[in-house]
Amino acid sequence: MEDLYISIKGYTIRYRDTGGAKPVLLLTHGIGSSLETWEAQADALANHLRVISWDLPGHGLSDISEGAFGIEKYARFAWYFLDALNIEQVSVGGNSMGGGISVHMMGLHPERVPKVVLLNAAGLGKDSPLPFRLMSLPILGDLMSKPGKMAIDNQIKAIFYHQEEVTDKSKAIIARNVMREGAQAAFVATLKEITTIFGQRKSLYSKTLAILSATKTPVLFIHGRHDAVIPLAHSQRAQAMTPAFKLIILEDCGHTPQIEKPVEVNKRLKEFLLEQEA
Repeated sequence: MEDLYISIKGYTIRYRDTGGAKPVLLLTHGIGSSLETWEAQADALANHLRVISWDLPGHGLSDISEGAFGIEKYARFAWYFLDALNIEQVSVGGNSMGGGISVHMMGLHPERVPKVVLLNAAGLGKDSPLPFRLMSLPILGDLMSKPGKMAIDNQIKAIFYHQEEVTDKSKAIIARNVMREGAQAAFVATLKEITTIFGQRKSLYSKTLAILSATKTPVLFIHGRHDAVIPLAHSQRAQAMTPAFKLIILEDCGHTPQIEKPVEVNKRLKEFLLEQEA
């Protein structure tokens, strides 16, 4: 699929768009990642939905952000992006940090979001991996996130349950994202907006959970049971807030279900996002 580019608030943003006069689904990646994580979903859902995936500022091939972006700032920026594309109604989905962004997008404009899909979403609880907490510290964060083979290998180890099954294409994309000039500094800046040495910021996850507990919008949680980054318990607690929410637990799956279990994820997304049209 062709890469497209648009200028938003002074940033050049890369995105992909399957097009068509169909209901819109915006898919947002996690911290340090990029739009390629959603290729299997764009392919599988394009006949039913207009699927848009994008690189957040400071990620992928979008412009590197000058200031620090956190989940709430990214959520506001996402609406600037959608407004520039003249999109009014949009279901939103996200993995990891992208899940947290999706919740806060709904919080900003609930009337514009018919459904939400959260895959191993961040911002739902305190727990955070020790490396992330250490990287939130001055100096140490810069040293630990230094671009290189170790940073690439650590990311692969963290997000995939079966590292031996990671494709060469996925490895190359991760290496590109890590080695891009300025990308790791942007990664650390964003991480510090979300995480402290004690874990994810209470002010952030308290607000995220408050949005979810108050919403009447249908929400689907998908979570890999063996996620080493975001505990399954975060999604379980958030889902338990209302019987209207659904939770799918995927076995033998880590932090990126959309890559690790694409067939199952695509099946669940179709069922959830298209059920009113059936």
